[in-house]
Amino acid sequence: VQLQASGGGSVQAGGSLRLFCAASGHTFRSYVIGWFRQAPGKEREFVAAINRGASEYYKDSVKGRFTVSRDNAKFMAALQMNSLKPDDTAVYYCAASQSIIVSAYSNPVQYAYWGQGTQVTVSS
Repeated sequence: VQLQASGGGSVQAGGSLRLFCAASGHTFRSYVIGWFRQAPGKEREFVAAINRGASEYYKDSVKGRFTVSRDNAKFMAALQMNSLKPDDTAVYYCAASQSIIVSAYSNPVQYAYWGQGTQVTVSS
């Protein structure tokens, strides 16, 4: 599967952005979709994931502010980000995996397919 992330931009603290992850291939529904981010000088970190059954998983610091979703008919996933903070500034990536257990959702090594990343900048 090929992934393409979009929707990034620059907003002020408290603002919102919606990221999209468009996938190729009719097997999209069989993938777990993960969202990760990487700030300058930091390691890539887990943000959220949504599995085949549409169960959602989040990093603690984004719970209640971010919502992950998927539309299998459109081969697309989304990450709605509200109440953004300067600490949310990073390049955001979507990733996909067909063979992954719940406990590994936060591990980027478990994802075989990655989008190119989209920049999110939150100013104070």
